Amino acid sequence: MTETPETPEAPRDLETRRKDTLARFEADNDVWVSTADADGVPCLVPLSFLWNGETFLLSTSRTAPTGRNLAANGRVRLAFGATRDVVLVEGTATSLSVTDLAPGEQEAFAAHTGFDPGGFAVPYPYFRIAPVWIQAWREVNEIAGRDLMKAGRWLP
Repeated sequence: MTETPETPEAPRDLETRRKDTLARFEADNDVWVSTADADGVPCLVPLSFLWNGETFLLSTSRTAPTGRNLAANGRVRLAFGATRDVVLVEGTATSLSVTDLAPGEQEAFAAHTGFDPGGFAVPYPYFRIAPVWIQAWREVNEIAGRDLMKAGRWLP
């Protein structure tokens, strides 16, 4: 017996999609992080993050493929949600040490994620991800209007 998908809800307008996306950024703790090395070898890993209203903060070992890739080229793609409620973010990464963080940011990251990157013998670096392109959609009826941000600017 095969199941048929439910009829999708009416597509959300741009403002509703933006509000839903920002709520996800505030509430979620983890995200799929996709990077590639200089030879184009892809790397996809889940990492914890903190959203500050404008950028994402994440952390990983500087020797892990993701850490090396982010430090080398700064290109990243983040994927949130299930296949029928997707948010994709393309962004640029800046490598930071704990001393580069704003006051209280390290503590906020640890409280939100349950992970303290400074707790290792060699502390993990942080990476600030500035989004440049954001898309969100739930079903095929939202694909046409999925862009929420282009060139780092929210669409009106």
